[in-house]
Order: sequence, then C-alpha cells, then structure tokens
Amino acid sequence: MADTKVQATSKASNPAKKASATKGKAAVETAKQPQNVKPAANKAAKAATDAPKATSPAKAEYSKETYLTWYEQMMLMRKFEEKAGQLYGQQKIKGFCHLYIGQEACVAGAVSALTKDDKWITAYRDHAHPLALGTSPNAIMAELFAKATGCSKGKGGSMHMFDKEVNFIGGHGIVGAQVPMGAGIAFAEKYNKTGNLCIAYMGDGAVRQGALHEAFNMAMLWKLPVIFVVENNGYAMGTSVQRSSNVTELYTIGESYDMPSEPVNAMNVEDVHEAVARAAERARAGEGPTFLEFKTYRYKGHSMSDPAKYRTKDELEDYRSRDTIEAVRHTILTHNLATEEDLAAIDEKIKGQVQESVEFAEKSDYPTADELYHDVYVQQDYPYIRD
Repeated sequence: MADTKVQATSKASNPAKKASATKGKAAVETAKQPQNVKPAANKAAKAATDAPKATSPAKAEYSKETYLTWYEQMMLMRKFEEKAGQLYGQQKIKGFCHLYIGQEACVAGAVSALTKDDKWITAYRDHAHPLALGTSPNAIMAELFAKATGCSKGKGGSMHMFDKEVNFIGGHGIVGAQVPMGAGIAFAEKYNKTGNLCIAYMGDGAVRQGALHEAFNMAMLWKLPVIFVVENNGYAMGTSVQRSSNVTELYTIGESYDMPSEPVNAMNVEDVHEAVARAAERARAGEGPTFLEFKTYRYKGHSMSDPAKYRTKDELEDYRSRDTIEAVRHTILTHNLATEEDLAAIDEKIKGQVQESVEFAEKSDYPTADELYHDVYVQQDYPYIRD
C-alpha cells in the first residue's frame, strides 16, 4: 500500500452528510463539460460524455512514493488488460472477458486509502482489483488460460478471480450478487471486532437489483463497516444509464436509506483516494456504510464480444485525450517527482511482468478431472456419487 498524507476529515453526521454530498456533486459537475468537448451525436452519447474527465492538479498533493505507486499499479492494469485482449483475439483466452481499460483509477485510488486487512469484492470485471492488491500477474493470466496454476485453480476464469492471501473475495457473475455478500463480509468484520471494512464494487446496471436495496437497508440499520461503490462507466452492458434508470445521479439512491453518499470524479485517482479515505474513516468509527458513485469510463466494450456501436468515436477519443494514467504521468513529470527515464524503467518492468505471465500461463497444466470435486464443500471426504 502507498504511504499517503491523507488527513482524517471530520466524521460525517447526518445533518452534515447532505452538505458534504452537495459539495461533492458540485465539484464533480465542475469537471463535467470542459470547453473542448465535441458535441455528442445523440442523447445517450451526450449523457456519457457528461461524466467527469481526468485533470492534473496544480500541485502534487501526495508523496512521490504515492504517485509512483499509482502510476505503476495503473500501468500494470492497463498493459495486462491490453495483452489479455490481444490473447483473446488469438483464442488463447476463451469464454467471457471483460476488460478494465480506462477505469484504473477506481482501484488504484482505493487501494492507497485502505489497509491490507480490508476485504474486497466486485463483479465480473475483476482482473484489475487483484493486480493492484498484489496478486501475481502469473496467477491471474493462468486463470484466464484456465490453467491449474491460476488464482482460482483454473475453475473460475475471467469472471471469477479469487485470492484469499490479499483479501480479494472474488469477482461474481450474477449481477448485483456481490452487494449483499459485501454487506455480509462487513457484518463478519464487525462481529469479530477486527476494525476492518469491506469495499464492495458494482456496475451501474446492478443498482436496479432488489438485492442492493435490501443490503443498503440492513447495512444502515446495523451500521456495517462497508463502502459500496458503483463504477458508473455510462453504460450498463450496452445501454446508457439515461435509457435504463429514472435516477441518473446514482449516488442519490443511497440517500433514500439515509446513507452518506457522494459522486466521485473517478477519472482522477486523487479524488478516488480522498473519497474512499473519508468513507473508511466513517466505517472504522462505527458510523456505518457509505455509497460512492465513481464516474468513470471504459474504453472497450462491455466484453470482448461487444463492438460498442452505441457510442461515438468522438466520445471515446475525448476520454482517451484525458486519460487517468496520463494525468498521473503529467503530475509526476510536471512536479519533478521522477524523470522520463524513471517512468520508462517502470514501463519496461511492467512489460516484462506481463510477458512473463503469458509464458507462465502457456507452460502451466490444465487442472485434472478430479479437481472437479475439490473446493466445493468444506468436508474433505464428501460422499459424491460418481457413477
């Protein structure tokens, strides 16, 4: 975890939380419509371009170590996912594959704000989270190849990554299922008095699942140490939020449960870090959950089978021109935190890691047939009927 200089903010009380959320909303809306955004071709595309864009701060708010950690983590996510997409096109990776390209700050900023003992759970766009938490790229790539050396022993694939060693409680394929599971993990942390919390990610399509509302109600009722995060990338699969939800400012859904909620410009890693740090402080103080709407963008389609024809080329290029990794890179170079040569060395290191992961995956064996009966029940001698 990066060593950051975040100062604890005052604990949010119910009277104060709406003012805080309003302030957060204003800050995000300030970044909504930069002067050089090209007009969108239709309402759905315009709605997507209304999400905030990455910017570089006037001064470096955090330490050199923090910025370099963010840069390295996000570059590893980006290059790993680009390679995964290439391998999928070569049919070396099969099945479903949902890439995280463009959304890297949603994870990097949260990792730096939490501790190594906190728990993580997310949906099926789940390669980047364990990478940032410290899972070996070899194990993640092997899982994509369905090999026995994968982090889920080759039985989970792209959508079901798990790594207990880094407290990553998995990617989950049922839309919204991880939301009540995240609340349950948080309940266990509170019950056991660990002082830890759970951060539960979801996509914007999941907010229309009934399980979310049940989980929000219980989490607030029992003041569970959980941070709910919706990664709003503008499109639930291929349908814009504006076409699928009457509530388009998704963070306001949490307010109906009196849950502190706010929008976050998740194209800026600093903003993500600060929002998660505030939410973590509340959770550890026994004040319960927070709902954060990470306004972000994915450069690829929903999955590798999605050509993303529902958005314009101009919209995509506008976001690419404000890339979150390039914003961090700009901050590092502008404020002399590192040189071009230093960053090139990081890039070369990551290139080697990704290539090593591919070679590892290709050389690994597939799981044997008897692996079908393992990791299903705690009971080791469960009497399976095999005939």
